[in-house]
Amino acid sequence: MEIGCEELPAQEQPRLLQAAPEIFQGLLDEAGIAFGVVHGFVGPRRLALLVEDLALETQAREEWRRGPSLDRAFTADGQPSAAALGFARSCGVAPDALEELATDKGPVLAFRVVTPAQSSARLLPGIAQRWLQTLPLRKRMRWGERDDRFSRPVRWLVLRLGSQVLPWQSFGLEAGAASRGHRVHHPEAVPLPVLRDYPTLLREAKVRADWHERRQHILRELSCLAEKLGAQALLDDALADEITGLNEWPVALAGSFDPDYLRVPEAVLRTVMVQHQRYVPLRGGDGRLAPHYLFIANIASRDPQVVVRGNDRVLRARLADAAFFWDQDRRRSLASRLPELDALLFQDGLGSMAEKSHRLEALARSLAVAFGLDPRAAAHAARLCKADLLTGMVGEFPELQGIMGGHYARHDGEDEAIATAIAEQYRPAGRDDPLPESPLGRILALADKADTLWGFFAIGQIPSGDRDPFGLRRAALGILRIALEGSGLSLRQLLRAAADGYGASLHLADPEAVTESAWAFVQERLRVLLRDEGFAADQIQAVLAVAGDDPIAARRRLESLAEFLRLHESADALAALIKRINNLLRKEDLGSLPQCNPDRLQEPAEIALWREYSALQEALIPLLAAGDFAASLDLLAGLRSAVDRFFQEILVLCEDARLRANRLALLAQIQKSFLQIADFSLLQGRS
Repeated sequence: MEIGCEELPAQEQPRLLQAAPEIFQGLLDEAGIAFGVVHGFVGPRRLALLVEDLALETQAREEWRRGPSLDRAFTADGQPSAAALGFARSCGVAPDALEELATDKGPVLAFRVVTPAQSSARLLPGIAQRWLQTLPLRKRMRWGERDDRFSRPVRWLVLRLGSQVLPWQSFGLEAGAASRGHRVHHPEAVPLPVLRDYPTLLREAKVRADWHERRQHILRELSCLAEKLGAQALLDDALADEITGLNEWPVALAGSFDPDYLRVPEAVLRTVMVQHQRYVPLRGGDGRLAPHYLFIANIASRDPQVVVRGNDRVLRARLADAAFFWDQDRRRSLASRLPELDALLFQDGLGSMAEKSHRLEALARSLAVAFGLDPRAAAHAARLCKADLLTGMVGEFPELQGIMGGHYARHDGEDEAIATAIAEQYRPAGRDDPLPESPLGRILALADKADTLWGFFAIGQIPSGDRDPFGLRRAALGILRIALEGSGLSLRQLLRAAADGYGASLHLADPEAVTESAWAFVQERLRVLLRDEGFAADQIQAVLAVAGDDPIAARRRLESLAEFLRLHESADALAALIKRINNLLRKEDLGSLPQCNPDRLQEPAEIALWREYSALQEALIPLLAAGDFAASLDLLAGLRSAVDRFFQEILVLCEDARLRANRLALLAQIQKSFLQIADFSLLQGRS
C-alpha cells in the first residue's frame, strides 16, 4: 500500500514511520487477518507499507453470546421466561434457537454466533481507508474542491494483494498497480511485478524508500566528504533526520565560503547554515569553523559543480547580511538601546519589553540574594538582557536572541559573568536543550520564565489540551529542570516574587489565586517529569501531596520512598498501618486535638508506643532536617510492631472523651512524622 503525495514535512516522517505500521497491524488484528512482518517506508513523496505473508482470508470465528441462567430462563410450566424471550430478541432468533452453555457460574442460555471466513481482498480497501484517517498527522489540508484531507495533496495510490489491484478510492483517485520514481530522474511509473522487491525496484528508479537506510547512506556520504576535507561534520540527530526527510535520492556535495566571514560569531554562521539552509558546518583541525560546508542535493547532477556554485551563491548572500548586521549592531551599546524597549510590546495586557525588563531586574535581584550571589550583577544582567531584541541581527535571525546579547555585551566591555548570563537567559528552550551553566544565567533564566508564566496566567492565557501558543509548558519545564539541578527552590516563593513584579498594574482581585493556579500547573509538569524518570505514579502522588513545592526535596523523598518500598521487608505492612491511622484521623479536626499527654496513657500497648515514638524523635528530627529521608524511613519503620500491637489491644474510639482524644493525639503525632516524607494513604496496591 502506498500514498504518493507532494512533499511531506520532514519533521512528520519519523513519527509516521513508527505509527503507520503499528496502526495497520492493529486494524489487521481487529479484522482477523493473519500477517507476517509489516515494513514501513516514508520519504518526501510517499508513505508505504509492505506486509509479508498476508492471509488471503480471515479465519471463521465462533463466539457465544451469554444470556440468563437456566433457573431464570423458564417459567414453572416450562415456557420461556421474559428474560429468555428478551435475550432471543436481542440475538434476532426464536427462543428454540438458543442453546445451553456450561459456565463456571452454572449453566446459562446462550446463542452461538458463527462468523464465516471473509476475503482479505474485500476487507483491505476499507482497512486502508480507516488507516488513512487514523494516521497521526499534525495538520491536514484540503486542496482543489474536495473535502478529503491529508498532510499534503495526494497524487497517486497503490493497493495491491499479490498481483491483484484492489478497488481503493480516495482523494478522487483510484488505486493503481504501479508506484512512481524520482521526480526528475524517473518521473514515469514504476511497475511492481514482485511486491517483496518494492525497495529494490524503487532504488532502481532513484528513490531510497527505506528511511533508516537513506539516513545511514547520508551519514556515510557526509562522513567521507568531511574526511577528505580534513574536518569534522557538525551534524546532530535533528539535522540528520530533517535532511533524511527532504531527500529521496541524496547526493552529498561540499561547498565553501569566503574565510573573511569567520570573523562573525560561530553561532551566527551555524544558524545561517543549519537553520536556514540545512547545510552541515565543518570544524577544522584547529578547532574553529572551516570555510567549507556540506549539503545534500536531491539529484545526481551531470555537473555537480553547477549545483555547488548555486548553493555557494545563496549562502554568500545570507552570510553577507549577517556580517553587515554584526558590524552595524556593534556601533551602539546595549545600554543605549534600553529606552527603545518602551516601544516594543511584550504581550498585550502585560506591557512593554521595558516593563518586563524592570520586573526581571527586581526578580533577579531577589533571587541573587536568596542564592548568595551579587544582587547588583544580577540586576544589571536583567536590565540589559532584552536589549538585543532591537538589533538588526536578532531582527533577521530571531533564534539568536540572547546569544547575540552575550556577544554584544562582551564587545561593550561588560563583565564576562554578565555577558554569559544574557546569552543563557532562554535556556533551556526544550526538553533536551542544555541548562544555563553559570549561576547568574540560571537566575536570569528562572526570572524570565517565572515572569512569563505568572503574567500569562494572570491574563487568562492558560494552555488547554494540545494548545500552548505561548510555550508555557516549556517555561514550566525549564523552571523545573533548573531547580532540579540546583540546591533547593520554592516554586511558590518564585511565583509570588514574579507576582510582586506586576504589583497592582493588572488590577487583579486575587493575585494569590493566580499564583496557586500557576503553581499547580508547574507541579503537574513536575509529576510528568518524575514519571518520565521512571517513578511510580502513586509514589509521585504520595510525595507531591506533602512536598511538591521544592522539586529537589520532592525527588529526594521519592527516591527514598521508592527504595524503602522496594527493599524493606515490612514496607507493605507499615503502609497498611499508616493507612489505618489516616482513616481514624480523617474525620477528626486535627487542629483541635491537644498534644498527647503521656500521663493519661493507661494501657501497656499505648504506653509502649509512646515510649518508642519518643525515643526515636531525638534521632528523627535531625535526619529530617538534613533531608536524609532514607534513614528517616528506616527509623520510622521500627515503630511497626508497636503500632501493630497498639491496634490489636487498644480501642481508640472509646467512650471516655479525654482518653479518646489523647489516643487520637498520639496517632496524629505519628502521622505527622510520616507526612514529612509522603502521604502513605495515597499509595496503591499495598495491603
